[in-house]
Amino acid sequence: MNANEIARELNNYVLDSFALLAYLQGKPGKERVKAILEQPQPTTFLSVINLSEVLYIFEREQGLEQARKALGVIQQLPIQIEEIDLQTAITASHIKAGYPMSLADSFGVALAQKRNACLVTGDPEFEKVTALIEIEWLPVQDRFEPP
Repeated sequence: MNANEIARELNNYVLDSFALLAYLQGKPGKERVKAILEQPQPTTFLSVINLSEVLYIFEREQGLEQARKALGVIQQLPIQIEEIDLQTAITASHIKAGYPMSLADSFGVALAQKRNACLVTGDPEFEKVTALIEIEWLPVQDRFEPP
């Protein structure tokens, strides 16, 4: 069963910051994220922690005004932004303790578990948790290699 079939069976998606940035910045994977957002059935979730990560990246790279514009776009998307409750925080801390990954990413994993969802990402850091959740892998932009 491939990732798309798994996601259809789960009927939910969680976007991590990689996926949302790919969509917002027109990077590889944008079309797949767009297709997910346009589907009528699945529910798409985003952890408020991953939202924060996207916003700080926009502000750091493009300034506060662009971060505010990005937030306005995100708020118009069919994404359910999930607040962090105590149980999700405990689950994320357990994941972080057991796997070498960022704290923000551990919240994405915890949300995917909570919502029985397929996490959408291109971030290779998630390779460590493939036994914990289903992952749909987005393409990663080719890195420039000097001649």
